[in-house]
Amino acid sequence: MTRIAIFASGNGSNAENIANYFSNNSSVEILLILTNNPNAFVIERAKNLGIKLVVFNKSEFLEKDNILHVLTKNDINLIVLAGFLLKIPQNLIKSFSHKIINIHPALLPKYGGKGMYGNKIHESVIEAKETESGITIHYVNEYYDEGEIIFQAKCSIETTDTPNDLAAKIHALEYQHFPRVIENLIQAFS
Repeated sequence: MTRIAIFASGNGSNAENIANYFSNNSSVEILLILTNNPNAFVIERAKNLGIKLVVFNKSEFLEKDNILHVLTKNDINLIVLAGFLLKIPQNLIKSFSHKIINIHPALLPKYGGKGMYGNKIHESVIEAKETESGITIHYVNEYYDEGEIIFQAKCSIETTDTPNDLAAKIHALEYQHFPRVIENLIQAFS
């Protein structure tokens, strides 16, 4: 049994999509949803999905072992970051080496790093007149968006696309590919 914890800081649509994807898979359990944002809509999604929710503050996450204890107590095998905005502390990276993955709404190594998230990325991509963008699923290391790339998918950008148009294309790629890539990783672990 693979036991997954999903970290999210906002809306939680990817967390919900992943939970629904694995809802009938007896060998995978989405056991926890964790958030650093007490106002995030992912909280409502976790309640509606019946998944145990953990809300924490930045200092609990970065300066203490509280979250590490929660994860180890629940025998978590894989951590999935789905729109989670805090940098992962060293204690988690060490304890879950090659067991933390993130999805980034751009084709890394471009448009990654501290402060590059959400619409800021799409605005930057459009401003740079890129002809394509996409998603990158990667392992998490001690640097923002620099872990080993697992998977990328691309979409074209039309000259008339706005950042919101691009965001819609990126969300479609995320919903299509993220759960399947997680499933493939789990099979590779087995």
